Amino acid sequence: MRILSVLVLLLLAFDASALDVSNRYRSPRNGERKVRASTELIVLHTTEAPAKSSLNKLCERGEAHYCVTEEGTVYRIVDRDREAFHAGRSMWNGKEDVDKFSIGIECVGYHDKAMGIVQIRAIRDLVKELQRMYKIPDERVVCHSHVAYGAPNKWQKKNHRGRKRCGMLFAMPTVRAQLGLSRRPAVDADVRARRLVVGDDYLKNVLYGKIDTMKGKYGPEVAKTEAKGASGGFFSWLRGGKAPEPEPPPPKAVVRARPEPRGSAQTPKPKAEKASPPKSISELRARGYVQKGTVTRGVTASKIAGSKWNSSDTYYTIRDKVIPGSAINPARIEKGMCVWMRK
Repeated sequence: MRILSVLVLLLLAFDASALDVSNRYRSPRNGERKVRASTELIVLHTTEAPAKSSLNKLCERGEAHYCVTEEGTVYRIVDRDREAFHAGRSMWNGKEDVDKFSIGIECVGYHDKAMGIVQIRAIRDLVKELQRMYKIPDERVVCHSHVAYGAPNKWQKKNHRGRKRCGMLFAMPTVRAQLGLSRRPAVDADVRARRLVVGDDYLKNVLYGKIDTMKGKYGPEVAKTEAKGASGGFFSWLRGGKAPEPEPPPPKAVVRARPEPRGSAQTPKPKAEKASPPKSISELRARGYVQKGTVTRGVTASKIAGSKWNSSDTYYTIRDKVIPGSAINPARIEKGMCVWMRK
């Protein structure tokens, strides 16, 4: 009995230091993404939608590095050293296109609702591991609202902070304490330098002021919830939680062999070589593509191409460059880009 107790303690200690990440929703776009030159930020997002639809969308488009569900499961979407298109129009201390130097973590939930302690613990463990790997201090673990900004429009004549409240609960001291983060960004350097203006006073006070709507959401009763062990795999089961349900295996392809003709050896067919993407407008035309429209201030890529705006069979051209839709970062779609699709 004593040996069993020691074994369980060792297993629990191992569980505390290990992070289990599932590749079940790894994006098919992963291989297309560039390796980042640097990693300066961890950006926390809220999906604003349930897990299933969020995971499917993130996987299809490669829009985050990780996704953490309400049950505390961590899914890898894009490899952590590659660029994931998660931040959109973004700026941090004068540097635009935050995707180039950050890791994006989507958390299933909403910007104004408390998350369960099982999910919070999983986010904390993932963040701490990434902080150790990339030597990122607490104040550089930010929410999407810290970096997202809006372009001038008919209501606001300047670039402005306030376009998104995505992930803003991760700026609140109560939640950051649960994540083991003792510091947060003190000021908005881009507003201070007049690169942006404040477009949402409430959001400003959440990010840099004293608004904390999560107070009282995480008290002593949190430990009881965790002890009941809602899901968390084999080690959670050892603590008294539910027995883990095994993930269903991926479907196996059924291959039926064709009968080989008698008296002759079957010659394997050579594999068809994948055509390289077109590199010029004349090559696009030769392959049957036509220009469907041009991106302007009032006409977006999605208005022109619909759901195929980021398809590998849609192309963008500007300044003699041809860019496949599957490799285009939404933050880099600019006015004057022509959208090409097949006839």
